[in-house]
Amino acid sequence: MTYREAIEYLYSLTDYEKRRLDRYSPETLDLSRVERLLDMVGNPHRLYPSAHIAGTKGKGSTSAIIESVLRAAGYRTGFYTSPHLHTFRERIRIGADLISREDIVALVEEFRPLIARVPGVTTFEAVTVIAFTYFARQKIDVLVAEVGLGGRLDATNVIRPEVAVITSLSLDHTQLLGNTLPQIAAEKAGIIKDGIPVVTAPQRPEALAVIEETARARQAPLVAVGRDWVWEPGPFDLKGQSFTVRRVGEGRDDLAGEYWISLLGRHQLENATTALAALQILLERGFRLPRAAVEEGLRRVEWPGRLEVLSTDPLVVVDCAHNPYSTEVLRETLREWFPGRKWVLIFGASADKDIPGMMRALLPITDHLIVTRSDHPRSATPVELADIAASVGGGAEIAVHIRRAFQRALALLRPDTGILVTGSIFLVAEAREHWAAHNGQPPPENDRTD
Repeated sequence: MTYREAIEYLYSLTDYEKRRLDRYSPETLDLSRVERLLDMVGNPHRLYPSAHIAGTKGKGSTSAIIESVLRAAGYRTGFYTSPHLHTFRERIRIGADLISREDIVALVEEFRPLIARVPGVTTFEAVTVIAFTYFARQKIDVLVAEVGLGGRLDATNVIRPEVAVITSLSLDHTQLLGNTLPQIAAEKAGIIKDGIPVVTAPQRPEALAVIEETARARQAPLVAVGRDWVWEPGPFDLKGQSFTVRRVGEGRDDLAGEYWISLLGRHQLENATTALAALQILLERGFRLPRAAVEEGLRRVEWPGRLEVLSTDPLVVVDCAHNPYSTEVLRETLREWFPGRKWVLIFGASADKDIPGMMRALLPITDHLIVTRSDHPRSATPVELADIAASVGGGAEIAVHIRRAFQRALALLRPDTGILVTGSIFLVAEAREHWAAHNGQPPPENDRTD
């Protein structure tokens, strides 16, 4: 089996990233399948402590911050995230190192007959079991695991973590998780375990009430950022920003103080404070987290594709915003980081997203809109996007692919404009690859090459 064949086999299972999931329910997402597979290989997920992160927005960044600090403190970390930008290997890491192609092939060959014995295993379930097994064999000290979808029925929810984290909640995947914030909060709060501390980012009152009630019912100590931990922003530039964090009221605050983080956007300070609150819990549960390591982890954290400046001349920014809330945050961040700047917007999105809501958020800062699509089966067509733009009061130019979109955007640039690519992680990935090739640089490794 080649690496390509191994990946194709995984995708040949029921893949809800490429095919729409009709129902988020135990009938379609059954944790017992994951538990059966893990039991077949000795329950490797029980061999190491973990941090478990769910949320609508910011869970990837928060996970990356927690992992970066733990690694800086000398821990051998396992890092499990999804989806990936360029290569499947990004999902399973030991520290900064991606799992090798050879290891993926060997694990898929090993697990293929086991998966055949458990009817209905999905792609994400299979990958989760493979990842948890790989981490155990690599003898990690701690796992940082990001939820794939929701929380309650997510394949990662078989772990019993040292701390659970719920980042900012907003309306997304409403056809699956519910049409209201309380419904979505109930699904995300499904990662809260009996007696296990939980940290929540600032939430709207109706979402926070659900998280508080779930934590209370499961006797899980709750720390609420914005109430128990607060932050103040400091100076910023295109390399990062400073901020000060402190604990309010009772409780240890070993990690209070001033920090510098390499991620851009004031929303990242919320994520960083949430991560620090979770790290404080890990410290109290016996983890060694010297102050110098915490500072280094924040300073060196990387999370590509999130308000990432690919170039300053010309100005090219990419961001994986994919719902109205995240595009509104992106708009306000761009206004603060690049005051007075207008943007030639290259936009593409998955067809099942709230595209009108995203466009309404971005049109006020857009000088010219170019709609395109990524090479992903769920992508909306450029014609569909152009029609939606017209329905919300905008006009759009159609580009059949990202290369043509960049050609047109560069021709439209003026001294007071920049190029912004957003709408989906898949489009951002293709933009990063194209921009590297455009500048004569090797593109990020991807799975389209053997």
